[in-house]
Amino acid sequence: MHAQVVLFDGFDPLDVVAPYEVLSAGGMVTGGLLTAELVSAEGPREVPSGLGSLTLRATAALDPARADVVVVPGALGRLPDGDEPSDDTIPAILARTLDTALPALLKEALDRPGVTVATVCGGSMVLAMAGLVVGRPTTTHHLGLDLLDATGTVAVDARLVDDGDLVSGASVTSGLDVGLYLLERELGPRVAHAVEELIAHERRGTVWRATGVEPTVGV
Repeated sequence: MHAQVVLFDGFDPLDVVAPYEVLSAGGMVTGGLLTAELVSAEGPREVPSGLGSLTLRATAALDPARADVVVVPGALGRLPDGDEPSDDTIPAILARTLDTALPALLKEALDRPGVTVATVCGGSMVLAMAGLVVGRPTTTHHLGLDLLDATGTVAVDARLVDDGDLVSGASVTSGLDVGLYLLERELGPRVAHAVEELIAHERRGTVWRATGVEPTVGV
């Protein structure tokens, strides 16, 4: 199993490092059954985060033909302040990914059987703004749920949402839970539990799926 964690200019470092470390730990506890790498749509390069002085290096190009899992982070920037446009807000940073090769590569990943696309925080907005998840249940940071819903995506206020080949996590710290859930789903609960113990973090919240009895009140 091979995971590619995407970098783009302005990414949120914790959105990247949390799932990357969890997935890499999954490889450690299984003797290498899982590998993970940092990638970008442009190929190997130093990629600036939204944290200013912090950059991470993409060691390869995003290639859905090589990946079993593609993880898309959100961005780190200012929160929008009223209607005043600004290039350093999170929505503006995410929107700039639409002018890169990333949307086409993510479409290829979603279209390719056997590949799971996972998002952390605003990563789901990248897919939504590109029109790749219309009508599909997805989550994001609670401050972005209305924006997500406006794209035609079914915004779900849950920490984790599993829609088959699309798994999304809500807030920044949900990257840990996304990674652990992917380990459990793909390699089994014993692997996920071993990594949980290794990093001293217990996944929390119910994973939302469109299955079972549908609630009729309180929603």
